[in-house]
Amino acid sequence: MKGLYCKSSGRSDVNFFIQETDLPGTLGNHQVKVQVKACALSPLDLKLLEDLQLQRDLVPVGREISGIVLQVGPKVTFFQPDDEVVGILPLDAEVSGLSDVVLIHEHHLVQKPEKVSWAEAAGSIQDGVRAYTALHTLARMATGHTLLLLDGASPFGVLAIQLAHYHGVKVLACAHSQEDQLFLEQLRPHVGVQESVVARVISQSDGKVDLVESCLEETGGLGVDIVVDSGVRLYEEEPEHRRLLPHKHDIITLLGVGGHWITPEDNLQLDPPDSRSLFLKGASLSFLNEEVWGASRACQGRYLHIMKDVVEKLSSGTLRPQLEDPVPLHKATVSMEMVQQKKVRKKVVIQL
Repeated sequence: MKGLYCKSSGRSDVNFFIQETDLPGTLGNHQVKVQVKACALSPLDLKLLEDLQLQRDLVPVGREISGIVLQVGPKVTFFQPDDEVVGILPLDAEVSGLSDVVLIHEHHLVQKPEKVSWAEAAGSIQDGVRAYTALHTLARMATGHTLLLLDGASPFGVLAIQLAHYHGVKVLACAHSQEDQLFLEQLRPHVGVQESVVARVISQSDGKVDLVESCLEETGGLGVDIVVDSGVRLYEEEPEHRRLLPHKHDIITLLGVGGHWITPEDNLQLDPPDSRSLFLKGASLSFLNEEVWGASRACQGRYLHIMKDVVEKLSSGTLRPQLEDPVPLHKATVSMEMVQQKKVRKKVVIQL
């Protein structure tokens, strides 16, 4: 049985390759054997694995899977053979999701609706969990709020926009290129509907549009209720690949009273004046890391509820992911290299 693995000699020097692998001979009490039909690819966070002391010589690649249950452990209660399921392998999984068959604990899986394809299910589950974590868990979004999404055309951004619009949130989204801007302007909640899900698309491709002015103009000077960024600049001078990111002062300036700033920037540094500005606004800062759901068994029920809601909204058409055409397994290595280098804008799914 083959699987995709990563060998790293540093955080930036990684090598992906397909290798033969074996499964344990027996199922654990709560384990489920799944025949994988599709597996989505996301960039590896090697720093996170290192911090959690999960770094190994060979790191399994591909955690977002959909497939058919082949066999269940003696104490499994949620599933039975022939069930169609979707789930996320845990960070400490020893087998790649690109294997023909994987063993996974039943609490990392949910039922896949019949109307949802294998590729859609695998390609949406992790970004869907991330969107729910940002908007529901951290930002406590509610009808009438205004959301600023700093990279609206990313796979995560598209699902976050659709989820926010469904709950009556006004969405402002930034576009990093002309293609992204056109895509966001044409994004609709359903086929044939004229109304756009994005109230305003803010172009950041040429640096000519002032982000703060645009947001304050759109909110009558009050500021936005929720900001979800995709990274921020900490200093005026940053490397070329970070030049389109907003400065942290801009985020604080456009945030409204009682607002929520959600960031994946794990090395964010706030100076005392920054903290003072947030204090005066009664605003909050939260760090977006959807992997925390696996950190405590007390959160397992909420985690499963989120995954179930993601697939239900996929089935109803509320969430519609942007996927690349399914890729065969023999092209998985090249595809993963492009994903790791962030050279693809849509979600890449490997069809097995």
